[in-house]
Amino acid sequence: MITTKQRSKLRAMANSLRPCVTVGKGALTQSVVKEIETALYHRELVKVAALKSCETSAREMCDEVCRYLNCQPVSCVGNRFVVYKFSDKEGIEHIVLD
Repeated sequence: MITTKQRSKLRAMANSLRPCVTVGKGALTQSVVKEIETALYHRELVKVAALKSCETSAREMCDEVCRYLNCQPVSCVGNRFVVYKFSDKEGIEHIVLD
């Protein structure tokens, strides 16, 4: 579990991120969850955007993704949400949480 201070730091880092995963009209599918999992492995901090025509809200999708992938929700605003999970991949710059 991340603290409020850590979440604040991650939220500030996520402001400059562009969404690397987009959820279409069909809502959350296994392939989208797998894509988010891959992005978390390579980046640790992932911003996901949902199309306005998506049937499911971003909050519900964020909760589902966190449940499936055991990651931490950082923020959910409008049709976008950000999740964080520490990666054990070597050779990347890991996010240091105080």
